[in-house]
This record gives sequence, C-alpha cells and structure tokens, in this order.
Amino acid sequence: MRNPQRIASLLVFLALAGGAWGLVRARIRATALAGTSHDIPRPHQDQPPHGGTPVGLGDDQFNVELVRDPATGTFKAYVLDGEMEDFIRIHMKALVIDADLGGRKETLTLLPVADPATGETANDTCLFQTRADWLRSVGHFKGILRSLKIQDQTFQSVAFAFPEGNPKG
Repeated sequence: MRNPQRIASLLVFLALAGGAWGLVRARIRATALAGTSHDIPRPHQDQPPHGGTPVGLGDDQFNVELVRDPATGTFKAYVLDGEMEDFIRIHMKALVIDADLGGRKETLTLLPVADPATGETANDTCLFQTRADWLRSVGHFKGILRSLKIQDQTFQSVAFAFPEGNPKG
C-alpha cells in the first residue's frame, strides 16, 4: 500500500494546478476577446452634448452650443472646450446675440445661470439663458455673437447660422 500522505499531497497539488490552469485559460480568453470590434478605437467626432448647434471659436479651441426650446421660447448657450467634451466656466455678465430674421432684427441677451449642484455661480458658469416669444416660432436665423471672453482670449463678432452653426473660426 502506498503512503496516504503522499497521495493526499499529490491530490492537493493536482487540484491547485487545475485551478491555476483554469485561471490561465480565462486570462488567455479575456486577452483574445479584448481585440474584438467593440474595442477598436473610433475617430473622435465633435458632438454637442445637448444636441444643439455648435458655434466654433478660434482654431478648434472652444465652442458655444446653442439650444432652442420652441415650446417655451427658451434659448441656452453652453460654453465648451474645442472637442465639446468639457464645460468651460467663464466670467461674463451676459452673452449678446444679434439675430437677423430675414428683414427683422432681434437681440438676445443671455444671462448667466447659477447651479448650486455643480458649484457654478452667476460669476462663474458655463450656462447662459434667455427667453423670447419669437423663439417659439422662428427656427432659423442668422446670428452674430457680439463678444465672448474665455480664459485669456476674446472672440468678437462671431457669425453663425441657426441651427446650422458655423465653420470654426
């Protein structure tokens, strides 16, 4: 008869080796699956986070996303980075847009919006908003953003079409 301790040791060794082999196989399978199509990097596409109109500023430095709510006549402007991924807080008392409605001129004065949830204040925010009755029925216009200071840069007389946007610049 063989040594029972030796047999027990051999069984324990085989059990541990089998478990380790199972882990190795799982790791190999996970590594192989990591190369599947859902992990292939895709080119970045600048998309406004609220589905609005992008107005590019500078050489792909910043954007303003314009969002119109026709039900309420509300018009919002979000200040974003060049890739429209991060919000940029600015210090302005208002954003002013001159709108040409095809023969009729209107001025939109968007005021800063504070958000206690994010810590934004009226003097440090990325969101500006206004409301105008004409925005309920007018969905297309040409606009000029008069002036916008972001960090150490000032952008003047930025022309755009709404809802088309503008080329960067």
